[in-house]
Amino acid sequence: MKFIRIFILISIFSTSLFSSEQPYTDKELLKKIIKKYDKFAKNRFYFLQETLDTNRKLNELEQLKAINNFYNEVRYASDKKVYNENDYWATPSEFLGKDRGDCEDYVISKYFALKYLGIDPKKLYFTYVKSTKFKEKHMVLTYFKASGAEPLVLDNYNRRIFAASKRKDLIPIYNFNPTLLKKGKKKRSHKKWDQLKQNIKMGKI
Repeated sequence: MKFIRIFILISIFSTSLFSSEQPYTDKELLKKIIKKYDKFAKNRFYFLQETLDTNRKLNELEQLKAINNFYNEVRYASDKKVYNENDYWATPSEFLGKDRGDCEDYVISKYFALKYLGIDPKKLYFTYVKSTKFKEKHMVLTYFKASGAEPLVLDNYNRRIFAASKRKDLIPIYNFNPTLLKKGKKKRSHKKWDQLKQNIKMGKI
């Protein structure tokens, strides 16, 4: 059964490579992943592409659930343990390649995967909160179906998606939307986001 599963995954991935849709994980990326990590890391990227292809035509709520579930399978680890830094924002490829990361890494990877599926990035916010359960600052991805609507919370602590009002354990601090950072007369920026974009552009894995 395992060999059949791998064959199906390869078939799905190959189909996406030659379709009109640009694959999220292409052959060049896979070569780099195999070289830096191992075949198990490569398989994680196959599963990611399968998840994206399977959910491409579904409604936004189903897409949110699928991507939230996929990335919540990645193991949690602090930036200090993984990168020997106090606060590092990993690219989606680093996060999945290492199969470890902290809350920001879950948010970043979910954001880019949902954006790839066609969800308007203006609906997706990086939201800083305080977790009353763990007594620490935390980040979640929030989804606003429409302007002024109550957001849904995609979190790695609580794996189910809930409306914000149901998450009594989270105290909001502030949020930002990457696509809106430079709007208005005064250009705004976010240093961590700017560095992340640079790392993605460089193809950092």
